[in-house]
Amino acid sequence: MKHAIGLALVTGAMLAGMAMQTPPVQASSGFAAELLMHHNVERKRLGKPPLAWSSKLAQDAKRWADRLARSDRLEHSSQAERGGAGENLWMGYAGYYSAGDMIGGFIDERRHFKPGTFPNISRTGNWRDVGHYSQIIWRDTQQVGCAVAKGRTNDFLVCRYWPAGNTYGKEA
Repeated sequence: MKHAIGLALVTGAMLAGMAMQTPPVQASSGFAAELLMHHNVERKRLGKPPLAWSSKLAQDAKRWADRLARSDRLEHSSQAERGGAGENLWMGYAGYYSAGDMIGGFIDERRHFKPGTFPNISRTGNWRDVGHYSQIIWRDTQQVGCAVAKGRTNDFLVCRYWPAGNTYGKEA
């Protein structure tokens, strides 16, 4: 299996080169449709309702992805910059990974996930080991929007979720 250089996440629990200028990924595009499909296949497997694509979240994600690509660093936006949305980040060698590979990196965290009340949702005892995955399957999340930007050597994927998951005291 291919491995991405980095994964990062920001959710309701956490507050804390040159980019190619391309338009935000539209849900009608093949890449966006594939991103959405991978999210929803996992949700369906668990009997959770599908996520809807949000062009607003995708546009917000695109702005942040472009910034990451310019800086060539993987870092989360602030809670204020996200407007309270959840955020999953991924970075990997440019042009090498498919949408399925990118989202698959988040879904691979399933092996450590245990159902429960946040933050007690990881078999390892550290919720950050499953935070990308739990955001994807979070019961109250209804919308997702993602975007990719190409940096000097890496692609940067940003997915935004509304409402954000990984909220203390709530069921995953």
